[in-house]
Amino acid sequence: MALLEAQPVLATTNVFQHGDIECQPLHVDPSSTSSPPKPLLIFTPIVAAKYPVILFCHGFCLATSGYSNLFNHIASHGYVVVAPQFCLNCEWMPMMSYCEVKCAGDVADWVAEKLQSVLPENVIPNLDQFVTAGHSKGGNTAFAVALGHAKTKLNISALVGVDPVGGLNKYCKTYPWILKGQAGSFKLTMPVAIIGTGLGPEKADYCCSQPCAPEGVNHENFFFESNPPCAYFVAKEYGHMDMLDDSLGVIGKVASCLCKNGTGAKDCMRRTVGGLIVAFLRAHLDLRTHDLDAIVANPSLAPATLHPAKYIKAP
Repeated sequence: MALLEAQPVLATTNVFQHGDIECQPLHVDPSSTSSPPKPLLIFTPIVAAKYPVILFCHGFCLATSGYSNLFNHIASHGYVVVAPQFCLNCEWMPMMSYCEVKCAGDVADWVAEKLQSVLPENVIPNLDQFVTAGHSKGGNTAFAVALGHAKTKLNISALVGVDPVGGLNKYCKTYPWILKGQAGSFKLTMPVAIIGTGLGPEKADYCCSQPCAPEGVNHENFFFESNPPCAYFVAKEYGHMDMLDDSLGVIGKVASCLCKNGTGAKDCMRRTVGGLIVAFLRAHLDLRTHDLDAIVANPSLAPATLHPAKYIKAP
């Protein structure tokens, strides 16, 4: 695998700033006429155009609403973000998440059939540009869907893991057990971006705490088992939950306290994660590589410190 060679790039990028496209949140309940398989939080542009669709899976015991600022940032650059709320029956069995993988596949099929019916007038989902993504345990779910553990009607164009976690440790992995411990074992057919955190593998300041992104099952392992093309970034000074909103529900606050958190402003982390996702998707869905090139060449463009910041091209 060869690292992306240095090339003349633009000196700046707009991906870390809020986009110019006006967008809005939608809440779609299973009891509605469109009957999604799970409650959905959708962030969509309201400007008439055709937009790629991102299916985003939340982390363990978290509410989709806790990602609202991140979703809003991504959608403002021209994407429809669909975030299902998984059930607590799955959530309280963190190692047994196959039901979440199946649910994610069911939501993908709903996207194929009914997403159009709930979007604003003349906002069209581009189903030929469908992305799976997720944070923490949801990152493992997104990878599992991309690896075929859930059959869907849509082809996946790109895959994004935000501090993905595949278990409590290397001896207690989340089912389905996708981490094999072998370089390039995923053999994925779509480009991959992995955004990790420097503090995720560290324990919080509590005597009984466990790292929220433990060594052996975290972003390093997902990158190790991914194959090119693959982008890899680590926000060195931020923790596993720092890309979420400042205001979270009770369960979200408890979960956040159990993780090692950075001391910097969370808005910087949200803009960093959102911007990296936008830059990666522009490069691979629209073939506009200047943003990704600029960030790889000059990681200091990001609001948060990135180390490493690299992109490995397909051979």
